[in-house]
Amino acid sequence: MTWPLRSLPTSTASGPGRRTEALVWRHPSDSCQMQPMDASRSGTTLRRPWTMLAATLTAAHHGFELSSGIGLVGQPELGLVGASAFWAAQVPTWIALAAKGGKRWDGVLAVWSGAALAGVVVHFLIWPWRRSALGLPILAEAEGLGDSKLPAYNTLLYAWGAASVLSIALDVPPRDRRWALLGFAISPLLYRSAKHHFSWIVDQAAASPAWWNQGVQKDGSSDASIAG
Repeated sequence: MTWPLRSLPTSTASGPGRRTEALVWRHPSDSCQMQPMDASRSGTTLRRPWTMLAATLTAAHHGFELSSGIGLVGQPELGLVGASAFWAAQVPTWIALAAKGGKRWDGVLAVWSGAALAGVVVHFLIWPWRRSALGLPILAEAEGLGDSKLPAYNTLLYAWGAASVLSIALDVPPRDRRWALLGFAISPLLYRSAKHHFSWIVDQAAASPAWWNQGVQKDGSSDASIAG
């Protein structure tokens, strides 16, 4: 980098009333001074990491079920295209608000995390479960899934539930945590929706076999029992 020059008077005079000037380096402190980077402009600050994880695991749960041939959450009401469009819009919005949203979104995010936790709990209210070697409840059957998929499904449910709890406890300010109760309060609605979903997809598998209902077309999975 080339720094500008400025002249300074010297004590050596070449004649009466005259002076010579010497050239010296001037450090351009104003133009080259390092400034702290604004964290908000750097794009690296994530405001609510646990809420982002809860949203991501919500998508992972729905994707796991759909890829396993047991349909998509909301499909009986909205159809496959409608339900796909809904989740394709809702989950990215959830993640974006968790990552960069201001304080005014804390209540909404608490509601969504509470609803996610309710979704996990409903699985254990509907489907038969047993105790694991660690004493934790794990699903013995669910959604028509085969035995080979249940370990991964149980792990996913526990991760989803833990992320939801941590998002409420660590990401949401105390004044807004009460909104999580509103989200959790939809548990009865989710319970009814889940039971209807399974009955509906069994009927669809019999009437209109397709890739998204293949999980209940084989191995007698459609005979799975629903608690209650």
